[in-house]
Amino acid sequence: MRERIEPSNQYAWIVNAVALIVIGGLAGYIIAMNNSSSRPLVAAPTAAVAPVAAPASSMQTFGEAVDAGNRFYDAQKYDDAIPYYQRALTFNQSDINVSTDLGTALWYTGRIDAALSQYEKSLAIDKNHAQTLFNLGVVRADGKKDYRGAVEAWETLLKTTPNYPQAEKVRSLISDARSKL
Repeated sequence: MRERIEPSNQYAWIVNAVALIVIGGLAGYIIAMNNSSSRPLVAAPTAAVAPVAAPASSMQTFGEAVDAGNRFYDAQKYDDAIPYYQRALTFNQSDINVSTDLGTALWYTGRIDAALSQYEKSLAIDKNHAQTLFNLGVVRADGKKDYRGAVEAWETLLKTTPNYPQAEKVRSLISDARSKL
């Protein structure tokens, strides 16, 4: 036969359990309130957030401006890249790669004449710069329908850089442009 629990002890464990839950909840609440000023209420996102670049005019070095321009360019935010490339060129007007990237960003934002003008500035630095000549041909052909000018740029590219990695593509572009003359 089972031993009978006295009524006074029968509910003691329930009272103790409830007391522990209440005390634990109260302690948690007090701790949370003490830490609320130094901890966000919502967890921070786990994905890294790209830093926002400072305004182009505040860039203090050529490298800072180029890096910011390249980040925007790589993210296909060409309008945002342009002022950083322009700022970089205030530090070093003869950097042909930055000059050419600026021209390309201008092209991608629909500023055809500005892109062509920038490529001319690039070619004033180095008249045989392969990437500038390639891009110049594209903008002349696709932007201005100046197929003769495009062929001229691409032929100069192949003549001055015979081992250009995309030489076959350039030959195909020349053939296509000639068929449109």
